[in-house]
Amino acid sequence: MTAIVGMVTVPALNGQPLHSHSPRAIPPKSAPFQPLKWDMLPPWMTLQMELRGRTEDQTAYNYISGNGRVYELTRVRGSVTMRPASWFTGYVQFHDTHALGLPLHEVAANMRDTFDFRQGYANFHYRAAQLIVGRQLLIFGDQRVVGISNWTNNSRSWDGADLRIGKKNRIDLFTTSVVTVHPTSLDTHGAGLTFHGVEGNINTLVRGTSLQPFVLIRREPLVTSQQKIKGAENEVTPGIYFSSKLPYHFDASGTGDFQRGSYSNDSIHAGAAIIRGGYTLARSSWAPHLVLEYKYATGNSHRNPDRISTYDQQYPSNHNAFGLTDLFGFRNIKERRASLSLLPMRSAFVLLQAESLHVASVMDDVYSGSGSASVKPPMMGFASDDIGTEFDASGRYLFKKHFLLQAGQGHFFPGALMTHNQHGAPLTLMYFQVGYRYSVHH
Repeated sequence: MTAIVGMVTVPALNGQPLHSHSPRAIPPKSAPFQPLKWDMLPPWMTLQMELRGRTEDQTAYNYISGNGRVYELTRVRGSVTMRPASWFTGYVQFHDTHALGLPLHEVAANMRDTFDFRQGYANFHYRAAQLIVGRQLLIFGDQRVVGISNWTNNSRSWDGADLRIGKKNRIDLFTTSVVTVHPTSLDTHGAGLTFHGVEGNINTLVRGTSLQPFVLIRREPLVTSQQKIKGAENEVTPGIYFSSKLPYHFDASGTGDFQRGSYSNDSIHAGAAIIRGGYTLARSSWAPHLVLEYKYATGNSHRNPDRISTYDQQYPSNHNAFGLTDLFGFRNIKERRASLSLLPMRSAFVLLQAESLHVASVMDDVYSGSGSASVKPPMMGFASDDIGTEFDASGRYLFKKHFLLQAGQGHFFPGALMTHNQHGAPLTLMYFQVGYRYSVHH
């Protein structure tokens, strides 16, 4: 849940880290585009293709003990970029995604979308101002508040408009609606624009520090309150994110935000925070980077029947936010995490991590990565707040400059809360992914 860096409109930047935490470059999270040439292509046009396949093995799919699943997630993307004038850029992107080896009723909503448009926008730009209109991506900070969720097969996009003014220091104003994926028909968004915001990106006020204040506004036209009364949701989320490089190879980042508004006849009072502190042993050949992290998102105690205190996680990229197994979302949760990253060679990156997970309120649900309830408490609440612990190891290797190989394994040990509520199956997830992208120019 860190804050907003702003809307990324250049496809090649998607998934790239904002900073390098060590003196050595970190291999990218997405395969770099291999440049190719085609003389018959107009000089103002660029073609791009992306191929990605990931094999996953889960030992307890859907929390069912012994329900092992091995399946293949495939993703093909193609795009056309057009720059017919110095003040105009047009972009169109399609994707085709599938989950091979899973029964259809077990295929999650983010795994499958048969040939559809993921992006299509017009970018009008003059000096330090841009207006982007159409289907596009929103990438804010490290995507813990709003992001594209690129790890998932379908990924996320929005329909709407963004006005960006400035470069090194800038402000974004956007009005959008998130796109709903329909696996066998064209993707759409809900009626009207429902997600709006303003974000500032200040990089020159404090040396080595980025300050990014933001205000997000979310409106849903039809919701049902705790008293079963239908109405509209109007929610405002102000907050600020910071990222800082400190002396002596220390670094820090964090976010604080809170939410106010109405949910039909109920009031909204919620909030969340993340704080990270890191240290890089710069003189070591592997440049080890140790990070300690704490996350907190409020839950609903139900002490006030007219108040909702469950934090709304907005539209995050939740992959590896609470472990590689991706079982949990940023609602009613507390996490303590320690991670160690290593750079054993120029093109390799290794990450080791351990996390302890608890609910913030024993009277509220345990939530999945999508934000839906996965475990509901009994009438008197959970007897324990212990969701469980997880240990993960992952890495990526850039092969021949343009083939990105990624592999990882995570194991979730369920705590007392899970074992006492029919979700006590330990889960091991293993994956291996290959990605390749190329770009064709005149």
